[in-house]
Amino acid sequence: MHDINLKAMHHFEAVARLGSVTLAAHELAVSPSAVSQQLKTLETQFGVRLFRREKRRLVLTADGDRLFRTTTQAFGALRNARSAILRQRHMRSLTVRVTPSFGVRWLGPRIAAFSADNAEWAIRIDATPDFTNFDTEATDFDLRYGHGDWTGLSVTPIMGDIVLPLCSPDYLARLRDVSADPVEQLAHARLIDSVKSLYRWDIWLAGNGIAIGDLSYPFLFDRSSMSIEMAKQSGGIALDSANLCLGELERGELVPFAPVFGAVQYPAYWLVCPPRHHARRIVKRFAAWIGEACAAHEATVRALLMRRGCAFKQAEPPAVTLQGVTQPLVEPPD
Repeated sequence: MHDINLKAMHHFEAVARLGSVTLAAHELAVSPSAVSQQLKTLETQFGVRLFRREKRRLVLTADGDRLFRTTTQAFGALRNARSAILRQRHMRSLTVRVTPSFGVRWLGPRIAAFSADNAEWAIRIDATPDFTNFDTEATDFDLRYGHGDWTGLSVTPIMGDIVLPLCSPDYLARLRDVSADPVEQLAHARLIDSVKSLYRWDIWLAGNGIAIGDLSYPFLFDRSSMSIEMAKQSGGIALDSANLCLGELERGELVPFAPVFGAVQYPAYWLVCPPRHHARRIVKRFAAWIGEACAAHEATVRALLMRRGCAFKQAEPPAVTLQGVTQPLVEPPD
């Protein structure tokens, strides 16, 4: 069978819907003879009659009715697709790349508020640990975790990190049954390691003058969200970001393991893009919005931890030197 003649189908659909060759010709801006010729072509192709004439009006045959119902659905789907494409083409877009845990735990619950105030913008969020190559990828900016030293790019601080050992109340109660001394408790605890965090257990222990003979990790995760979830399920103690688990802290699902050790605070999250991208109004608007949202969030976290008896230590994330270039101690996390 030859391919279906779409032009003939278009004419057929109009005649079947309007019940008249003349009316269809007027709608299609062609002559009635042109419409009749397309109908004849279609009937010849299918080998059946599609219409019969009743009192000067065309009525669909059974075969014609079957074809009309299918044609109506098909043309309706095409018109809907065309409308969606045109709306998308005329809608302005913003593309953001974000680390997965920050995207899911912090940005995700808040992006609807920004979108509500910017309804004319289509917003795409790519949650990935991979940095954007701004020379080859169509991304407006990255929300990155790290030291903030990305050469050749505009780097705007948006939020610090607040890191401390966290665990569930049940797990803490079990440790306190072992000993009242937090250092002794650590020696018996399961330590959950966030392997891509700037502050890991070995650095934290050394900074607090604590030596554990056999420093081993029964659980290692490359996502803070997974470490936090494991701690919430009484799987051990996670050394992780209070900024990413404010909800769990507010609900009492997680508690500071030992407030006496305080919390480490350091610059961590940055809005990163080529300087030229700041010329876009939506980028300026997003940068202002997220800066305010992050400041309010940090203040809430600090106030909660202070109520829990935690002090704060300002710090710079540790770094190592590789071939003369300062690099983060680990890869930026999820």
